Amino acid sequence: MANDVFITDDFLLQNDRAAALYHEHARDLPILDYHCHLPPQQIAGDHQFENLTQLWLHGDHYKWRAMRAAGVPERYVTGDASDREKLDRWAWTVPQTLRNPLYHWTHLELKRPLGISDRLLSPETAEGIWEACNTKLAAPEFSCRGIMRQMNVELVCTTDDPTDSLDHHAVIAADKSFSIAVLPTFRPDKGMAVADGDAFNAWVDKLAEVSQVDVKDDYQTYLEALRQRHDFFHAMGCRLSDHGVETIVADPYTPSEVSTVFRRVRRGNELHEEEIRKFHSAMLYEFAVMDHEKGWTQQFHLGALRNNNSRMFEKLGPDAGYDSMGDFEIARPLSRFLDRLDREEALAKTILYNLNPRDSEVLAAMLGNFQDGSVPGKMQLGSGWWFQDQKQGMEAQMNALSNMGLLSRFVGMLTDSRSFVSYTRHEYFRRILCNLLGTEMQQGLVPDDMDLVGPMVRDICYYNAKGYFAFEQ
Repeated sequence: MANDVFITDDFLLQNDRAAALYHEHARDLPILDYHCHLPPQQIAGDHQFENLTQLWLHGDHYKWRAMRAAGVPERYVTGDASDREKLDRWAWTVPQTLRNPLYHWTHLELKRPLGISDRLLSPETAEGIWEACNTKLAAPEFSCRGIMRQMNVELVCTTDDPTDSLDHHAVIAADKSFSIAVLPTFRPDKGMAVADGDAFNAWVDKLAEVSQVDVKDDYQTYLEALRQRHDFFHAMGCRLSDHGVETIVADPYTPSEVSTVFRRVRRGNELHEEEIRKFHSAMLYEFAVMDHEKGWTQQFHLGALRNNNSRMFEKLGPDAGYDSMGDFEIARPLSRFLDRLDREEALAKTILYNLNPRDSEVLAAMLGNFQDGSVPGKMQLGSGWWFQDQKQGMEAQMNALSNMGLLSRFVGMLTDSRSFVSYTRHEYFRRILCNLLGTEMQQGLVPDDMDLVGPMVRDICYYNAKGYFAFEQ
């Protein structure tokens, strides 16, 4: 079978203009992966994966969902089957994923960095791919750090709880032999989650321990402890926060009401829904103010309806492939939230990601209300996320942004992944972007001018993000 049987040099590039934009302007740019879920301990220890399954299938709920849909028993998904058995079941599933983005991602990842492009993954090719990949994974250039170097990664931002010690980040930063920056991101979702009082109180106790602030049941002291951790994260190079919420909550509240809610939950009282919403509203505001004070970027991932299958949640816990998109009210609470911050001159650079595609135009239009000229592209519509992280979803996001704002100021792609081989999602995005613009050049919808469009491609793929985030490298 010929080399590059599917992922050819011009994969997704449907005309000469698209190919020129990609190969001459996008392909060789470094990767700034400003939002991911890579385990920093694996980077610190330069972890070496024992086999392809450990690299490729462990923790990948995208693949797990497809395997279940194909009829693969759970034993071969998250259960006690051997790594080889799990790989064989994934190879059996892959031919059934035609038109699912997993088919593209799988073969992109096999080509880069694993070097296999002369065959498609199937039951017939599984053994040869298993053996070839396992041989490569034993080599130093296929350690966690080696893969990052191969993929031309310049910087990644992990996702970290405020109570994390960040010891692994310190180890990485101190190692002068490793030039790729690995920075933390402040993810304080548990600091708002008062609906589960026991879990919240356990988290506050841990916060008090790591911050060395005696919180007890005083709300102002709680804020002091959070600020101490925010300061610590900043000192460790953090320049972004991230919030995974169904929607923004921006109900009216008074400081005394929030203090009472905090005191009640700390004393073991069950909260009413109105109290939960007031506390959530107050904390979103406080975190936003902290971010603005330090010049950070705040990110909001909106619209996930999580843990829908209660039986499997009890068995496997969260992030196991049982989340989906919700249909929450977005516009009014988001408007109240952003307007309060803008009115108080406390609105940080902001990126909004939506899981439900119906909300792309809603968010793109809302963001235009709060562009203030202080920073190019201050208010960003984030790249296609999760269920939109595919060709149609990325194109829809870029079309919404183009129609309502400035695509030229877009900060581009991120992996949002736990996998060290998912950097090809940046390649996937770059190919889709170049095909979108190249096709419109060919159609006469944008000028057929490489000197105009080429720099725009480079900016979206790399330079906009480099200028937007206040990273110190």
